[in-house]
Amino acid sequence: MPQAFRNTLLTLRDLIVSAGPLAFLALGLLVAAYWWLNPNPPNQVTLATGPAQSAYEEFGKRYQKALAADGIEVVLLPSDGSSANLQLLREGKADVAFVQGGTAALQPDDPEQLVSLGSLFVEPVWLFYRADSALKVAASGRLDSLRQLRGLRVNVGSEGSGVPTLMDRLLDANRVEKGQVKLSRLEQTPATMAFLAGKLDALVFASAPESLMVQMLLQTPGVHLMDFAQHEAYGRKFPFLTPVTLPRGVVDLAGNVPSQDVRLVASTTSLLAREGTHPALLTLFAQNAQALHGSAGWFNRAREFPSTRHSELPIAKEGERAINEPVPLLQRYLPFWIANLVERMWLVLGILLAVMLPLSRVVPPIYQFRVRSRVFRWYGRLREIENDLESGKALPQDLLVALDTLEAHVEKVSVPLSYADELYALRNHIHLVRRKLLRT
Repeated sequence: MPQAFRNTLLTLRDLIVSAGPLAFLALGLLVAAYWWLNPNPPNQVTLATGPAQSAYEEFGKRYQKALAADGIEVVLLPSDGSSANLQLLREGKADVAFVQGGTAALQPDDPEQLVSLGSLFVEPVWLFYRADSALKVAASGRLDSLRQLRGLRVNVGSEGSGVPTLMDRLLDANRVEKGQVKLSRLEQTPATMAFLAGKLDALVFASAPESLMVQMLLQTPGVHLMDFAQHEAYGRKFPFLTPVTLPRGVVDLAGNVPSQDVRLVASTTSLLAREGTHPALLTLFAQNAQALHGSAGWFNRAREFPSTRHSELPIAKEGERAINEPVPLLQRYLPFWIANLVERMWLVLGILLAVMLPLSRVVPPIYQFRVRSRVFRWYGRLREIENDLESGKALPQDLLVALDTLEAHVEKVSVPLSYADELYALRNHIHLVRRKLLRT
């Protein structure tokens, strides 16, 4: 092995041994901080959506595709709707869920268990009715008041959807007593089939316009959408409702569907999460909500959603940051998991650096001591030989043998070039003692 290469290896070994304890301390602190902060999210999250062919299901698939790009598997959990989703969050069966404002009763401890990532879109109350059924209660064949539903067969959706609770409140506000309307609570798909078959007179559900069922019924002959003539009053009496208007021709410009502006009432749907859900997952959902819900729609302008308004629960700081602040600098240029790791660990790294810098000053003295000790340890033996010579405790011949042995050991000592002068000084001192012995 070349001497230069051997010296390099020796120097590296001394450096590693000298700095080893400090490096292990830093590594231990990093591992402890990583374990405590848990910066990287789990690779699976459960999203409670809604019934088949609903807007919730459609948006769930979009989130599933968006988060897959960052290596997160979104498991979609179908449900009956908002009320069921809220219950799934409380029971811990879902991590994130779509919940419509006003359609589910909040419990006192919900603000402590759940957080909101912002409101995503408006969900109008769609009340579709058959034209032939409307003629039974209105000579014009058009309905514009909930009081006109008396005597009609109306499906208000399953209990888990939250719409029955909402409709009870709206009917009560219109002084429509129970029993005056023949209410049924079928799920959306069988109810729609019964409605189209003439077994129901009206169909009520709350959904975003992206729902395939909504778009189909808006263009079905003989089916009309009820005009809420008092939609402004509903918005004033119920804080969770917003008056909106479905513009003429927005469904189909060529077919002029609808043929006139339709006044509706709508609630806002929020993305809720359990308090213990990993912050990085909340950030991913909130950031992807910008792309999925930020475009203009039938009832909103571009970038109007997501929004921190209309929330019945506290807004998570991840949602607040994603909605109201620009994308963090690191996330613009680095993969999400790297940027997230740095953002969550930077404070720990700063503290660790502040602690390690003063401690690192002990490494050079330790390194120097290790290298010089390989030379100085033999000075003790050399001094013993010289003392024995001066005191006459040993024969000169024996001392020469001991000196030869010492010199053989010293010749095997290797030190970095920067400390070679001390090694040669030791050899020179050995020769001085030898000459003294020979003179004796």
